Amino acid sequence: MTAPVPPGEGSLADDLARLEAIVRQLEGEALDLDGALALFEEGVQRLQHARQRLAAAELRVQQVLADAAEVLGPERGGA
Repeated sequence: MTAPVPPGEGSLADDLARLEAIVRQLEGEALDLDGALALFEEGVQRLQHARQRLAAAELRVQQVLADAAEVLGPERGGA
């Protein structure tokens, strides 16, 4: 088993996969308080990074759509 990619250094898929693993560990393993807290903190970090990535992707999509609307003009706007 490979070590998880640190938060913010991998892809969105890496963060989501690690979040799923963290949830499984928290739900299924008998962890001590310190171990559970460390996993929870990592999960929060990964969730924040995932949300930032999604927000950045949404902005890019909006920009591409705005640029496309300028290029295509009103005749493609469905009017």
